[in-house]
Amino acid sequence: MALELDNTNHHLYMRVYQYYKNLILSGKLRAGTKMPSLRRCAQQLQISRTTVEAAYLLLAADGYIISRAQSGYYITDIAAKTPVHPSAKKETAPAIRYDFASSGVDRESFHFDVWRRYIKSALRQDERLLSYGSPQGEPELRDVLCSYIHERRNVICSPDDIVIGAGIQSLLHILCPLLSNRQTVSFPNPSFLQGISIFEDHGFQIRYRDKDSEIIYVSPAHMTKWGEIMPVSRRLELIRHAAQRQRLILEDDYENEFVYMQRPTPSLQSLAAGQGVVYLGSFSRLLLPSIRLSFMVLPPDLSKSYQRISGRYNQTASKMEQIALCQFIRDGHLASQIRRLRRLYSGKLKELYQAVQSAFGANARIRVGSAGISLSLTLTCSLSGSAFLSLCAQNGIRVGLLQEQEKELELILSCSSSPVSDFLPGCQALFQVWQSTQ
Repeated sequence: MALELDNTNHHLYMRVYQYYKNLILSGKLRAGTKMPSLRRCAQQLQISRTTVEAAYLLLAADGYIISRAQSGYYITDIAAKTPVHPSAKKETAPAIRYDFASSGVDRESFHFDVWRRYIKSALRQDERLLSYGSPQGEPELRDVLCSYIHERRNVICSPDDIVIGAGIQSLLHILCPLLSNRQTVSFPNPSFLQGISIFEDHGFQIRYRDKDSEIIYVSPAHMTKWGEIMPVSRRLELIRHAAQRQRLILEDDYENEFVYMQRPTPSLQSLAAGQGVVYLGSFSRLLLPSIRLSFMVLPPDLSKSYQRISGRYNQTASKMEQIALCQFIRDGHLASQIRRLRRLYSGKLKELYQAVQSAFGANARIRVGSAGISLSLTLTCSLSGSAFLSLCAQNGIRVGLLQEQEKELELILSCSSSPVSDFLPGCQALFQVWQSTQ
């Protein structure tokens, strides 16, 4: 029993009484539960039986327990009848009606019935599912991925250079020990929280926008959250800089498939002829966030180092999903899925832009990049960023905050999971919230 008692008997029975009363009212002791016998309770607390009996009689008098002949004391249902004090009630947050900050996907973006067929087909491969997956990933999937990324992104590699895992973070955990001869890593900005956390855990020094770091982490197709893309000239400059100073580039090719306003630019890995660049890719945005399948392509020197230690790692990605994805890609469904997503999200982003423009007019500055699923909205505002987001939430609106300056906020609005029908009323509601701060 977690009841602390001192060595005095002064009001000791009241402490026992209060202890059991709190347990009963909090629901930790439920109605109908039998209380410890007087003798057992006295032994557990190392107090006299008379003290315990006095506490029990007071609990019974106040209706918390009831005595049953030849049986003992039992908890009553008083907790269910006791009204909760108003101050103890939790305030429920207003329901979010317009969510422009979701990282989810549109329900119409994915053919669940098609994916379900491939999962069922994978489940029928009994013998393969009886064993653990290969630490590096299923060989058939790596073969398919090798052809796929060479065709789509001109990535230069062999299947032996590809490592599959459940998300980018799990792959970085494998990569970091291979980079123990390096100490510093540069990220574009602090928003790359997951990658930063992994490198910090492995003892690397974190820097931002520092090309002199030994490792340079970049996301060329997602330089800003509103879709700016790194131009080819800057890509070539970065590759030359890294080669001259023996720097390693980590190319996170996140959202490279969502390029609407221009032709896709070559990957850094292809421009560097496969040297000095670790290429990272994921299927979470293309398929579903819950399908945790990612991969990295190691340059030749790191690929050899990985082969020597690969046996130390277990595969983190589902073997069943790897089997399903392999056939899904072979049958051309991933290519058609990308075309579907481009049509869907380019149309939704255009609708969102028009809705913001209609609601705010000349009162705001809107930025839309060449890719992605979000736009930037800059507003004059006397409130802090956190205060404005809180005010939006109170009115059933969720938006993201990019940065805040003196009397100015830059918000990020995503079109990913909200229905198009919510864009205009949601933007109008956001305008009303903003106007109330002026």
